[in-house]
Amino acid sequence: MRSKRKNREPFREQSYWQSYSDMMAALLLFFILITAVTMTVYRKKTTDLEQTQKELNLARDKMELVMADLEKSNEELTLSLEQLQQAYDQEALTQEELKKAYLEIEASKAELALTKGELQNIVGIRTDIIHSLQNIFDESSMKVDAQTGSITFSSDVLFRYNSSTLTAQSQKTLKQVIPMYLSVLLQEQYRDYIAEIIIEGHTDTDGTYQSNMELSYNRAYAVASFCLKEKNGLNKQQIEQLQHILTVNGRSYSDPVYSQNSNAIDMAASRRVEIKFRLKEDEMIEKIAEIINRE
Repeated sequence: MRSKRKNREPFREQSYWQSYSDMMAALLLFFILITAVTMTVYRKKTTDLEQTQKELNLARDKMELVMADLEKSNEELTLSLEQLQQAYDQEALTQEELKKAYLEIEASKAELALTKGELQNIVGIRTDIIHSLQNIFDESSMKVDAQTGSITFSSDVLFRYNSSTLTAQSQKTLKQVIPMYLSVLLQEQYRDYIAEIIIEGHTDTDGTYQSNMELSYNRAYAVASFCLKEKNGLNKQQIEQLQHILTVNGRSYSDPVYSQNSNAIDMAASRRVEIKFRLKEDEMIEKIAEIINRE
């Protein structure tokens, strides 16, 4: 019996440790398995997290690009709005300028039409005046220029050499001619169309320009003074009318008369006093030209 117990007890002790060892091995294996699974899950999560982080970074980069593009678009939109406002302001200014220019053109057209109408009212007046002058001087030795309606006195007839004092004979001549000539220009049907009556003195080229300028003016002035004296043919009313439109000029030898058959100056013909007139149509023509140039 003792022999059996002795044999049994060692066997029984060996079986306990073997079970314990198996249990520990199983636990270790389980722990290893848990660790392996945990590491696998951890690595998977880490990989997923890294991938997610990359995607987030990529999305953030894209978002930043989108924000930059949006900011740029906003700046461009602001600039476009400013340019649009400037264009609108400029358009409004241009419209205002165009409106102003249109009104000025319309005013100029109206002024031009009025001036043209006035000009048409005096078309042919020069011809009528010249015709009337030619008729009144028809039986006189004094000739009326068919183009200008002027009359010319030789200075040799009116004055002595280098003198500006009218001779007694010349005063008689002027007393016959002046009232005839001026009475036509100052009559009611022509008076309103006369802008200016001009008495103009001329000399030859003998002597200096300055001395001849003084002489030519003094001779024209002597004739004008004669015309303005009531005893010399014009009545008081005509003299008053004449004073408003009479002009005296001295031309020295700036406008000489040339011989018909040569280029030589005709000294005798150059010494002269002319009486001529200027119509208001000349002023109107200048006014029309000014309006046209302004447009």
